[in-house]
Amino acid sequence: MAKTMDKVDVVTVGVGWTGGIVAAECAKAGLKVVGLERGRKRGTEDYLRIHDEYRYAIRYELMQDLSKETVTFRNSRKERALPMRQMGSFLLGEGLGGSGTHWNGWTFRFLPYDFEIKSQTEKKYGKNKIKEGFQLQDWGITYDELEPYYEKFEKTAGISGETNPLGGKRKNDYPTPPMKMTPILQKFEKATKEKGYHPYMMPSANLSETYKNPDGETIYACQYCGFCERFGCEYGAKSSPEITVVPTAMKTGNFEVRPHSNVVEILKQGDKVTGVRYIDTLTREEYIQPADIVVLTSYVLNNAKLLMVSNIGTQYDPDTGRGTLGKNYCYQVNAGATGFFDEQMNTFMGAGSLGMYMDDFNGDNFDHSKEDFLHGAGIWITQSGSRPISNNPVPPDVPLWGEEFKKASIHYYTRTLYVGGQGSTLPYKENYLDLDPTYKDAYGLPLLRMSYNFTDQDRALHKFASNKSAEIIKEMGAKEVVPENAISDYDIVPYQTTHNAGGTIMGDDPDTSVVNNYLQHWDADNLFVVGAGNFPHNSGYNPTGTVGALAYRCSEGIVKYSKNGGSLA
Repeated sequence: MAKTMDKVDVVTVGVGWTGGIVAAECAKAGLKVVGLERGRKRGTEDYLRIHDEYRYAIRYELMQDLSKETVTFRNSRKERALPMRQMGSFLLGEGLGGSGTHWNGWTFRFLPYDFEIKSQTEKKYGKNKIKEGFQLQDWGITYDELEPYYEKFEKTAGISGETNPLGGKRKNDYPTPPMKMTPILQKFEKATKEKGYHPYMMPSANLSETYKNPDGETIYACQYCGFCERFGCEYGAKSSPEITVVPTAMKTGNFEVRPHSNVVEILKQGDKVTGVRYIDTLTREEYIQPADIVVLTSYVLNNAKLLMVSNIGTQYDPDTGRGTLGKNYCYQVNAGATGFFDEQMNTFMGAGSLGMYMDDFNGDNFDHSKEDFLHGAGIWITQSGSRPISNNPVPPDVPLWGEEFKKASIHYYTRTLYVGGQGSTLPYKENYLDLDPTYKDAYGLPLLRMSYNFTDQDRALHKFASNKSAEIIKEMGAKEVVPENAISDYDIVPYQTTHNAGGTIMGDDPDTSVVNNYLQHWDADNLFVVGAGNFPHNSGYNPTGTVGALAYRCSEGIVKYSKNGGSLA
């Protein structure tokens, strides 16, 4: 029998960036908050001597245990979905800090076009430009409305950067200057400017200088050690929830974190939720946590799954197009080109967000009249530190084993650069999430089923962005340029990106969205759902900056709701 805990004002399901932001803002406002985190508690002291590439980057020490819970996958409804048995296309974080612990720190604002993509596309190109089957919709909020929340997140995280010349208007500069301009980045800057493009230093959560944020938390200057993605930062120089929002929440005395607490159900009576049911993953004891307000702040996939297993909302049906839960699941298109050079470069030192970006081919910053796709890709280069196990680049005519491979691998380790294209994906009617009818997790719940494939739109964008990347790296002086191979069907096995989106989308109409623009659930006004699952489509950027901004807006809404109740839309 489940033990019922004392009721609190707010319970969050997950304590990463979104859970930490909600906890900090609500606790500062005097609300009592409990954060339920299914992983373990950790901090910078846990990351000492963490520079073990095999343990963390190959064996995924900080990631979710897929033997307990995973997802099933199929390319189409004609296929039987099968479980993802080991980490592949994306990496699911677990533990205090979530994916905010092992991220690289790329922190962008989406373009104004993103938030009004349907109306702006139709206005400029006509309704026929949106191809049949694509479910584009506006977000129910504009860039200008979200801009103050972007700034709040950037100030909390101390983001180092410079203004995007082709982005939305900013009220203020980034709180810290951009990172170091290295010789490698200078090559990219020179080549792109000579082509008339607009490169800028990538906005980075690896800080260029020591910084104290508005809540009094100190983030230290980056050491450029090259161990960011898939690693925690022992210096406290990569902004993450454990060194920013979680300590802020704890200092109020109004916040409690409960690690090893896996939520399995949202409890609901009538049109209100009453709390959650969770299981202690160490003791297997079951608990009920009553709360006035429930906030889902776990990863995209788990937020959607919890709503589904709790029967909250209407499941999307691809046959009829009705329902919203699980709708508009999106990923990203990763294009690019590799360049092999004669001269050696310092490729082994760096940081996760030490790089340059350009948006000349992102969003609607270029004319799509003659293109066979919408949106676009951000073109980038990073100097993130080429760790030796994962980086053995050789030209395509070199064997992938043996003496010749070893010789070429050593030679090209410091003579190879990559220019990438991070492409948007648009929602397609056959790409969605639901519950698997066959497979269950360790707690007896159905696994989440992912139905997803690349579309002709994705393939056209991938080719376009790879060609643009190849032109740039050729201009940078590469003696041999190898563009990415064309994509066909989506494959869940090789790593691509952990930028999953959709499934719990936001909007201004309950018939087409799961939550309103405060991320308040249409079917239960004391339930909030926060994360990249709120995106009705995915952009040509990393999601974290936009997720952070939405979390601050949601927090503002939760505090308002705690005083007056009712719909915030």
